[in-house]
Amino acid sequence: MTEPAVQQVATTSPFLQDLVRLLRAEDSFGAWDKKSDEMVLDPFILTKEKRREIPLIGDPDPDTLWRLELFYKAVGLGIERRTGLIASPMMKLSHEGFGRMLLTTGRLVVVLKNLRDVHRFGFSSLEAMTEEAEKLIGQAVDMIERFPEVARI
Repeated sequence: MTEPAVQQVATTSPFLQDLVRLLRAEDSFGAWDKKSDEMVLDPFILTKEKRREIPLIGDPDPDTLWRLELFYKAVGLGIERRTGLIASPMMKLSHEGFGRMLLTTGRLVVVLKNLRDVHRFGFSSLEAMTEEAEKLIGQAVDMIERFPEVARI
């Protein structure tokens, strides 16, 4: 069974731990209590085959928007863990799936991500998702270190 390997990936990555905690916190009825971390994280994974099934043009559904927000909330938690400063996400998105995601700390924008084709949001693997999150967290930490006085306002 692949569950122990995925559990190991989820438990060794602080980002995935945060994401799983956020997902489980949203489960007010306990529907995911018996699901493994792999099953809870599965909607974030879009294989090439799954991506091909999604039309090139489309409006994002509420579940996709929710996953997008949770991904960036988990990135914000990673920034907070490394700097001690709260990083707040703000998203502005058109109904067609184009827009921006910002994470701010104090008065400093630490992450600015232009979003397109949000209806196709997902990653090829947990490792790819973790890699992208760690890259964003690292860039945010660098920005905070460059402008600490603005980040702490």
